[in-house]
Amino acid sequence: MTRPLRIALLTHSTNPRGGVIHALSLGDALAQLGHGVVAHAPDSKGQGFFRPTRCNTVSIAAKEANGDLHDLVEMRVAELLLHFEDPTRRRFDIFHAGDGITGAALAILKERGAIAGFARTVHHLDFFADPRVAAFQRRSIETADEILVVSEKWRREIASCLGRTATLVGNGVDIGRFTTEDGRAPVLRRRLGLGGGPLFLSIGGVEERKNSFHILEAFIQVQNHFRSAQLIIAGGASLLDHQAYQQMFAAELAASGLSEDAVVITGPLAEADMPALYRIADALVFPSLNEGFGLVVLEAMASGTPAIVSRQPPFTEYIGEDDALWCDPASPDTIAEAMVRVLAEPLRSRVIAGGHAVAARHDWGAVARNHLAAYARLMETAHA
Repeated sequence: MTRPLRIALLTHSTNPRGGVIHALSLGDALAQLGHGVVAHAPDSKGQGFFRPTRCNTVSIAAKEANGDLHDLVEMRVAELLLHFEDPTRRRFDIFHAGDGITGAALAILKERGAIAGFARTVHHLDFFADPRVAAFQRRSIETADEILVVSEKWRREIASCLGRTATLVGNGVDIGRFTTEDGRAPVLRRRLGLGGGPLFLSIGGVEERKNSFHILEAFIQVQNHFRSAQLIIAGGASLLDHQAYQQMFAAELAASGLSEDAVVITGPLAEADMPALYRIADALVFPSLNEGFGLVVLEAMASGTPAIVSRQPPFTEYIGEDDALWCDPASPDTIAEAMVRVLAEPLRSRVIAGGHAVAARHDWGAVARNHLAAYARLMETAHA
């Protein structure tokens, strides 16, 4: 770009979900390139984003969730519109939505003539039973001037389902933060009450999309080989209601005969704990059913923690055959087999080395630069 851009980057939450992590990391990388980035998000707790940032941030006044998903989405869109109603808050060259909620708000602003256009990152397409919520998602994509995706899988899906051309921008990992050494690991291990292991890590909370039920079924099998094994399920901050699935998971856990400390559900953890969490784990178990990219896989690989992933896109796009252990996400048996195999040498060392190489290829600076052509097109549209 010929001059620094003023970029409004919007994301749906201040909590550590994949899309929010992507938005903040992108904002920091764009700021590193010299652009003026302000990350915006509704903030119902008034505590700001979950981690410090290099880019500037704005917490938008928001209410606590109350009601069904449609009510929540409608409320968040209204809060975003109220914030940007003030023209002094719209003094940006680029408006960029990181999800369907913020994209729907920018679509309305564009339709009202308040902004000239906007970009929308699509991490993945969700299926919503409520047609009103589905309409918000579709509107956010159909109205956007530039569509950006993090994987080839979703570039194809958007072309097939919505007839839109998307730009592949990729994803990154901060190899300065996620390393093979972390002095906090022993402290975190004690705080979580973890034993000698082996320790298997699942990230994303108990959710159907994260395949938590099959992970639990696989772990029950692993306990037959390693009685001291523990499963750590971390994260889970979400706008969606996963209560029914979580109840099914809890019933299976109660009936499993596992000891009380065999499965440790931490809930959301502080961002400062995440590098240590990967270092504690003997493997990341991530047989996700539907993923935009899988940022946590890169974080684990950069930390020297081998990953077990689904043999399907997007993982097959950026991970080589020998860089991870592969499983059929529909088969707890294959997940369990991978969990046992990942502990054995020489396979373990080979996978760790391959994972390091994968992580090293994914730099946030490159991801930021991949956005600039789309931003230039947006600028041309605004001045047409």
